[in-house]
Amino acid sequence: MNVILTSCGLATKRIEKAFTDMLQKVPSEIKVIFIPTAANSPDAIDVLPKCLNDLLKCGIKRENIFVYDLHDEIENSIINSYDVIYLCGGSPDYLLKRINEKNFRKQLLEFISLGKIVIGVSAGSMIFANDMPDNLGLLKCGLNVHCNDEIRVKAGCYAKDRQERIKLGNTQALYFEDDHIIVFE
Repeated sequence: MNVILTSCGLATKRIEKAFTDMLQKVPSEIKVIFIPTAANSPDAIDVLPKCLNDLLKCGIKRENIFVYDLHDEIENSIINSYDVIYLCGGSPDYLLKRINEKNFRKQLLEFISLGKIVIGVSAGSMIFANDMPDNLGLLKCGLNVHCNDEIRVKAGCYAKDRQERIKLGNTQALYFEDDHIIVFE
């Protein structure tokens, strides 16, 4: 499963490399659906340029990034022509509500099942955790983001069916490998 869940996006070279290692094409050919929907507050909106820059600094062309704000339903044929979905931060409750209202849930989970790449940032990560109502179900445990060094989870390999909450720091991310969750920095 090519899913990377983060607090702060491609905040480190190691997280950026984990993402680029998943790419099946050269970055300049990658097409991304960029979803800023969760950014419904001034603080979250201020972070959107950083999120967009995450993709640009990897070599993805701006013209290959489609901004989709979940205002209208999107056709499967459009989604299938993209390689990556980037879910920005903000309000996880609002993001999940919009995903479910616009019938994007099934499309997003199908996108993942096809081996395509999803990056979650903050709220865009939390929507996959089991402590969110109507969550997308990739994590069997709760997820906190933006945790300080004293409480964040240690980097390492954890069981995919882990029940204990994962607390990610701002320079950490997780991805899924077989029956494991890999937390790294």
